Formats: sequence, C-alpha cells, structure tokens
Amino acid sequence: MAKKQKAKDKSDLKDESIEIETHMDGENSSEEDLDLSIEENSEILDAAEKIKDLEEALLRSRAELDNAFKRNTADIEKAHKYGVERLLHELLPVVDNLEHALNNFSKDSTKEDKEGVELTLKSFESALDKFGIRPIYPINEQFDPIKHEAVMTSKDPKKENNEIENIFQRGWELHERVVRPARVSVIKN
Repeated sequence: MAKKQKAKDKSDLKDESIEIETHMDGENSSEEDLDLSIEENSEILDAAEKIKDLEEALLRSRAELDNAFKRNTADIEKAHKYGVERLLHELLPVVDNLEHALNNFSKDSTKEDKEGVELTLKSFESALDKFGIRPIYPINEQFDPIKHEAVMTSKDPKKENNEIENIFQRGWELHERVVRPARVSVIKN
C-alpha cells in the first residue's frame, strides 16, 4: 500500500512539474506566478521527503516490533522449558539422600527396607525423567569441565589422562543445560 502511495505521489510530482513548465512556457506568465510555482514545487518536494522519512520510520518500527515478538516468544519457551530448575535444586538433595541410604544400609536392615528405598529412588528418577531431567553418570568417560567437577586427581598407569576414575556425586542436567555437575576424581599421570 505504501508503494502504491509513493508511486502516486511521484506521478503527482511529475504532473505538477509539467504544469509548472507549461505555465512557464506560456506568454502570460509573470514573476509572481513563477515565484508561486517554485514555492509550490519546494513544498511538494518537502512533503515527498517527509513521506519517505515516515515510511522508513514505519518499516523500522515494524521490524522492532517483530524482533520484540520473537524475543518474547523465545523467553516464554525458555520459561516453560527451564521453569522447574529451582524445584530441581530443592529435590536433588532428596535423591542424594536416597542414594546414600541405599549404599549405607546396615547388616541388620531387612531386604524389604532396601527394596522399598530402591523403588522410591527409581520412581523419583522416572518422575524427574518425564520433565527432561537426566542424571550425569560419567563412568569411564573423558573429563568435561562443563559436565564434571574434579574433586581430586589420582594416578593410574592403566588409564588415560583426564579419564574419570570415580564418581562421588551424580550430576544432573535439564534439557542439555547442566544444573549440577558430577563430582568426580580424574586420572592425572
């Protein structure tokens, strides 16, 4: 629509300049008429420049609005995707405590008690998995400073440098974002 208006304005300008030239070619033209036509022509040119400036401003504001809409959409998607991160920080110690309980059962505890804690931990982990929360359990992997936190180093000639030897605490990630790195010991020969 703006292009049509712009084309119409240009054709109007051409028509008026033809009228001015015709008027100037006539024998009855006076200096007053010449001054008026120059003033009218400059006013028309000023109006055309203002129209051009306004069209550019309109295009810029539309682009800014589109960019703002895209940013807001991306922010909303991130909020939906990572909204449970704070809850996860609160629940991870519960998972850790269940793991510690499994590893530290006394000899006097019954098989049913241990199975109950195992089932509780498994159901807890499956509930976390439904929300895109996955454990980082890097046995025999190379050390990655984004996913792992080196708590200690040790020597083992049978293994490569920077290989993870032992895991002290599992890490967790939420949709490829590391929420808590795994605490590990790393081989340094």
